[in-house]
Parts: sequence; C-alpha cells; structure tokens
Amino acid sequence: MKATFIGGGNMATALIGALLARDNAPADFRVVEPSAEARSRLGARHPAIASHRECAADVVAGAEVIVFAVKPQNMREAARAVAAHLAPDHGAVVLSIAAGIRLGDLRRWLGGYRRIVRAMPNTPALIGKGISALFAESDVDAPGRALATAVVEAAGEVIWVEREAMLDAVTGVSGSGPAYVFYFIEALEQAARELGFDAYEARRLAYATFAGATALAEASSEDAAVLRAQVTSKGGTTERAIATLEASAVGASIVAAVKAAARRAEELGDALGKDS
Repeated sequence: MKATFIGGGNMATALIGALLARDNAPADFRVVEPSAEARSRLGARHPAIASHRECAADVVAGAEVIVFAVKPQNMREAARAVAAHLAPDHGAVVLSIAAGIRLGDLRRWLGGYRRIVRAMPNTPALIGKGISALFAESDVDAPGRALATAVVEAAGEVIWVEREAMLDAVTGVSGSGPAYVFYFIEALEQAARELGFDAYEARRLAYATFAGATALAEASSEDAAVLRAQVTSKGGTTERAIATLEASAVGASIVAAVKAAARRAEELGDALGKDS
C-alpha cells in the first residue's frame, strides 16, 4: 500500500505504526506535517518514513490512498493544498478521519474530487483497540473501500454505515464513548476510596472490574441486559445498587447524553463546512 498522510500527529503515527506491523514497507509512506515538533516526534517513532513540511506534487504522486489526519478546523486549508496536485483521474482513495467534515465539503475543497471515504475512529485506535465507522458514496468502488478498510482496521474494528448522517450517531456512541467509560471509572474509583481503599487499590479494583466485565460480555452470546440479570440476585447487593441507579435515571441519562453528543456532531459539521 502506497499512502500519503496529511498530518503527522498521534493518530497518523499510530496508523502508520500499525500498518508497518502488517508488513507494509516504510518507503511506501509519506507524511505532510507543517509542525517541526510533530515531524521530530514522527521521525523518532518511525525514522524510515519520509516527512515533508508542505504538500507537493511528488508527495501525492503514486499514492493509492491519501489520508487526511488533521484537526477538523485545519481541513479546508489542508484539502486545498492537496487539490493543487490531485487531478480528477489520479485514482487515489482520499480517506478523511477528521471529525465532522462532510463529503460534500471535502469534495468542494478538493476541487470536485469524488473518490472519498469518511471514517470516524475513536481514541482507543491509538493502541490498536479502536472501532471506526466508514462511509463512502458510489464513486468509491470495492477495491477503494478495501483500501480504506485496510488503513483503519490496522487500529481496531471497522463497520460501514449506509448513510453519512449515521457518522454523527457514531460520534455520539463510540467517538465520544471513551469519555463516558472514563467517567464511570472515575466514579467507581471515588466510591472505592470513600469505602476505605487507597488510590492505588481503588484504581486496580475499578480498572480490572471494567476490563473483566467487558471481556466477559464479549465472550458471551447473551445481551448485556441478560448478563446484568444473571449477576443481580433478588434481594442481594447488586439489586440494591441497580435500584439506586434506576432511581437516579442513570440509564436514561446515558442515552440522553449520547443523543446530545450526536446532535452536537451535526451542529459542528454544519459549522465546519462553511467557507466564510
């Protein structure tokens, strides 16, 4: 796979590392990164990867996939810099992992280029444990979709969605989701400390409980609701705890929070797509 990355930050560095681990050659990767500090970090992690301060024709030439891994607010400028070297018949798949940047806006900034895939990853992708949702229109054929999949699945699981609007929902569920998990772990640690454990013990109890429960759920064919019922004995400690959560509408609040994040993703997409 010959790939050019626009942006050389943490996500690009992680993806490149994962792709190299899958026997891709360092000579097949090029990175455009304006920040000298970021190029230095990238070079320390992947010294054989060619990095460039600016986009140029030779950086894009021959690329099978061009990955935009820049902050959403920098996408317009980055896309327009690439557009100068991206002829309509170039053939590369453009893969954007910038949250909120819609296909229509990116296509406009790229001068009408149509072979574009959007991906919505989450931060566990940095350690190869993420999940990413992808969307493309009919301009991207099966080989193009396979290329995009190969890039993002190097950092975790992949699903394809049928409508671009579903990426806002993905943002609400899994894009912002790690923060919800950390929020729950914080509360579990706090409870453990208030019950007499020191910070180290509280951390171990909270992290191991969450990791173990997740592994158990993944290993089971049962829904989470069934698994919860199996550990909730009538009149027992877990039943009392769940009743307290239900009384505070914790479950409903989580659903509302996810929907609020999805709505905000839609709002940000509207704002980021404006040219003024």
